Amino acid sequence: MKKSNDTRTPLGQCLKELRLPTMRAGFEAVADTARSETLSYEAYLLALCEAECQERRQKRVERFLHASRIPREKSLDTLELKRFGRKAATQVRSLLDGTFLERKENLLAFGKPGSGKTHLLCAIGQVLIHAGHRVYFSPCSLLVQDLLRAKQALKLAARIKALAKYDALIIDDIGYVQHDRDEMEVLFTLLAERYERGSILLTSNLPFSQWERIFKDPMTTAAAIDRLVHHSVILELNNKSYRMAAAQEKQKGEK
Repeated sequence: MKKSNDTRTPLGQCLKELRLPTMRAGFEAVADTARSETLSYEAYLLALCEAECQERRQKRVERFLHASRIPREKSLDTLELKRFGRKAATQVRSLLDGTFLERKENLLAFGKPGSGKTHLLCAIGQVLIHAGHRVYFSPCSLLVQDLLRAKQALKLAARIKALAKYDALIIDDIGYVQHDRDEMEVLFTLLAERYERGSILLTSNLPFSQWERIFKDPMTTAAAIDRLVHHSVILELNNKSYRMAAAQEKQKGEK
């Protein structure tokens, strides 16, 4: 939209005071178009409002992407969805509308290292952000340390409340690091607090049968699994390692 050359007009000043910068920048250009195309007053106002809304949506998406900490390169455009097989690809496509967030359902992705679990959930997360949802991404090891520091500062409840503002919390590699009891407790507290309140998107290279290595205690392990699985979609990714495939393709190219 062409920027107005004169923002010192009374209308420009009013739009400034109302904090409508896009309308202020373009009202004169849109007025010229409205006059040349004989648009109604309503159509002129609608064009200005649509431009303002679009700009705000774009800025909101950018804020949400920045706050999410999702690696931007792990997007749907760079994801080879067909590598996951027909069943998983169909499941993923059904998740992109974000309705599972409204139902507070979890998304649990299991697979061997390099199978694309992280990329997949990050890609879904970015689609959800573009649809207006708040998403937060963190490797499990860093999230646990963050929660542990909060607990030591007597601020664990406040930190969990801050995470509650996100519609989806992506926890990457829950089984990658073996947690001690204090770390396990804060992780379990987070899972329990989000139960039926907000969605968790989680990756793991460990099947549920080995989760006692994470939570140490059989009862705690069962309770954690029960909360995650109760309302959930489970993705089993049995495809070949992305990294292995990339290395093999590179090797072929060098021959």
